[in-house]
Amino acid sequence: MIPNEITIKSNKIFDGKMINLRVDTVLLPGEKKATREIVEHPGAVAIVPITEDNKIVMVKQFRKPVDSILLEIPAGKIDKNEKPLTCAIRELKEETGYEAKDIKFLFSFYTSAGFSNEVIHLYLAKDLISGEACPDEDEYIELEYIGINELVEMIYDGKIKDSKTIMAILAVKDLLV
Repeated sequence: MIPNEITIKSNKIFDGKMINLRVDTVLLPGEKKATREIVEHPGAVAIVPITEDNKIVMVKQFRKPVDSILLEIPAGKIDKNEKPLTCAIRELKEETGYEAKDIKFLFSFYTSAGFSNEVIHLYLAKDLISGEACPDEDEYIELEYIGINELVEMIYDGKIKDSKTIMAILAVKDLLV
């Protein structure tokens, strides 16, 4: 049986706009102690928007932590007291300009449970109505419309490296073929 770790001390190191960082001291079996560095995140949503002609609306944007422009599905952080579905509707509109007549929750997943509590709630958006995107003032986004088979190839060719996007594309591919 795998034992739980019991937190005996928690020390907040950083309190930021998007994340917090804390260091916990935990008690292990046999009275051993260990430290755990934990990134606290409020959670996020990711959306797979599918056009009438079965293209997926993708966003390209520069990501400073990896110093690269990445191709991703639309996504964003959940605001305080915001429901994931409300966030998904908001982020889809902000990043792509689209609204969805049909938006369906698929599943939730942890991004990196070894050091973060971030959970992403994944949605599928269909029957899209186009409109004008309104990204945050510090977001510079370009849209691309790509078929599912090409996206799967791009994953295996190393052209898509974002984990939420890889998981989402592979999860919905059988729905679109």
